[in-house]
Amino acid sequence: MKNFLKENKIFLAILVGALVIGGTVYFSSKEKSKPGPPPPPTQCLAPEKTIATKIIDGDTIVVEGGNNVRILGIDADESGYPCYNEAKKRLEELILNKEVKLEKDVTDVDQYKRCLRYVFLADQNIGLELVKEGLAIARFYEPDLKYKEEISLAEKTAIENKIGCKWAGQKPAQLSPSSPSVKFENFTPEKTGLEIIFACNAGNYYGKEMIVEGKIVATYRSKTNTVFLNFEKPYPDQCFSTVIFSSDQYKFVQNPENYYLNKTVRVRGQIKEYQGKPEIILEDPAQIEIGK
Repeated sequence: MKNFLKENKIFLAILVGALVIGGTVYFSSKEKSKPGPPPPPTQCLAPEKTIATKIIDGDTIVVEGGNNVRILGIDADESGYPCYNEAKKRLEELILNKEVKLEKDVTDVDQYKRCLRYVFLADQNIGLELVKEGLAIARFYEPDLKYKEEISLAEKTAIENKIGCKWAGQKPAQLSPSSPSVKFENFTPEKTGLEIIFACNAGNYYGKEMIVEGKIVATYRSKTNTVFLNFEKPYPDQCFSTVIFSSDQYKFVQNPENYYLNKTVRVRGQIKEYQGKPEIILEDPAQIEIGK
């Protein structure tokens, strides 16, 4: 036996090595073949007609099969914001446990893999109804603009008539206490015909085109390359924000988040509400002027 082992050392070494390698490959392949959690969907799996099984808030629902659906064309308050409960309750009254129709625009899912859809109960556009009742605001992002005209008009009517949680308690705008040390050449009431309001009063004038004045004290560039300019206080306590989406940034100076930081400015545009805070979307540098 000793002689056999002596004479076959090389053969035995090769055999042992082959067994080790074979075992490693076998167990590795077994490990790889174990089922893991399914990857998140890259497209909406919800059918066109389905049942609304849960209401998350005034603009997000869950439908049969567990698919989350973000209602297009509107924005409603999240938990902790003033109109959250009213919007959620009303949406429950409208569609909970009922068959709804999900209508696609251009974009299929958002960054959170939620289905992006307009929601209908029979022929009733649910997002439009919430805006009419003053429980949500109109909010559109290109290229999903299918019902922009109808929903924006409904918002305008709700604002003018002070309808619902969003608009019933509005106060008149207050003018900005203009600082004599900061001068503006173009954005003046005389040249624009618009009122100048202080950034911290902007929340009283939703839906109106105004000129807002204030100091940009904090800025942020998001993962989606959106730039936020926050006025008077840093996020999340900012009085007011302006937003520059990535698709418009080529029109502005390079790194606007640095260029405008710590400057007193006036911005012109329609004041919108987002998550309980007022904002103006800047699509062109002609909407903002730095004080001198």
